[in-house]
Amino acid sequence: MTRSANRRRVALATTAVLALTLAACSSDDDSGESEDGRIQLDINGQPPGTDARELAIFEAEVAAFEDAHPDIDIVPHEGFMEPETFNTKIASGELEDVFYVYFTDPARLIEQGYAADITDYLGDVEYLDQVKPELNEVFQDAEGRQYGIPTANYSMGLLYNRDLFEQAGLDPNAPPTTWEEVREASAAISELGGGVTGYGECAIENTGGWHLTSEIYSTGGEVATQEGDSWQAAFNTPETTALLENLQAMRWEDDSMGGDQMRSCEDLMISMGAGQLGMYVAAPDNIPSIVRQYEGTYENLGLGPIPGGQGTLIGGEGYMINAEASPEQIEAALTWLQWRFINPDETERRIQDRIDDDQPVGLPMPPTPDIWIEGATRDAVEALKEEHANVPIENVAPFMDAAPTIPGRIEPPSAQEVYALLDNVVQGVLTDESADIGALLDEAETAVNRIYDAL
Repeated sequence: MTRSANRRRVALATTAVLALTLAACSSDDDSGESEDGRIQLDINGQPPGTDARELAIFEAEVAAFEDAHPDIDIVPHEGFMEPETFNTKIASGELEDVFYVYFTDPARLIEQGYAADITDYLGDVEYLDQVKPELNEVFQDAEGRQYGIPTANYSMGLLYNRDLFEQAGLDPNAPPTTWEEVREASAAISELGGGVTGYGECAIENTGGWHLTSEIYSTGGEVATQEGDSWQAAFNTPETTALLENLQAMRWEDDSMGGDQMRSCEDLMISMGAGQLGMYVAAPDNIPSIVRQYEGTYENLGLGPIPGGQGTLIGGEGYMINAEASPEQIEAALTWLQWRFINPDETERRIQDRIDDDQPVGLPMPPTPDIWIEGATRDAVEALKEEHANVPIENVAPFMDAAPTIPGRIEPPSAQEVYALLDNVVQGVLTDESADIGALLDEAETAVNRIYDAL
């Protein structure tokens, strides 16, 4: 499983009581000014020493930033978001000035008062208004006050094997756009024989529920809805039933999914790399992982939009600023975050750095993440990506062409607990030919509402 996939599966651990004893790290006065007169920022997000490639990129970015901003001193700390260490840092007052979060974290951190309100500082943050509004909204409270900056995101699409599509008489440039078409394509691919299966689904360790959530969103549905201050399950609908009936038909009527169903997402990547799987739901970062780790090729992998197209699950990451940071540190932090992540002016340099390091350019991920609204900024980034691409960008064109029109929805509250319960639904459909979909959804609904009642 990729690092970003692992991040998506981590939820912020809750704590009953934590004293709000935050202090800006390693500053010499209340403004955060160090002895040499520079504003010092302790930041986390430094890759580990074991990831030499990403660490080298990170260190080069810090050096370039400090050259361009000699009044700011970046003090990096290794690590991203680990709930155990994060809570310890909060309790001990050692939380960095600028700290990494998943999209599942901000609402709770805002409520608990651990992040600075940066709303009044955003006027000078160039290009932030060109970022997709649903990404900025992740870091906002109910009044629209902002407490963080989104820096990367993913959205789910349909990853597919172009060679198998051609062999099955399907158009590799026109992937399925409805779940009924997925079933038809899956059946055609499975008829190739030789152990090839048409469609695969993650089903264990919360990934079945994670995928089902994206698929529910694709029908325009919701997993949970809020009424006042409370949440309740919203997935037990005719549309979800139809989704699961389609999956059940692929598994048992068409026999186009094979016999091994308790599979991880890594299992699907292995099968895709081996040319034994036609399609599965995935984020774009699966593509380089399949190539680097599982013998796939960029030429053979295609990416289309999520079938249904009425919504898709988005996740991602960003940074928040310590609630105890000084105004000077907040301004410096926003300067760093904008320069490092919300900065199309640096795109071409970062593209060249990736090419020099023999990394892919042309996918909807760094150095050209798909974070921009439609308009001049997005067009300029896409033009640079097309100009410098070292992978076939036409293979992901169906995904990119549809992306601006498909609404993104973030994960539901208590996401990992909900996914674990929805795993049971997906596993039931895939492992029991006579599974009662209605009963599975009823049971999951009751259990999810029990979780929400306890919030």
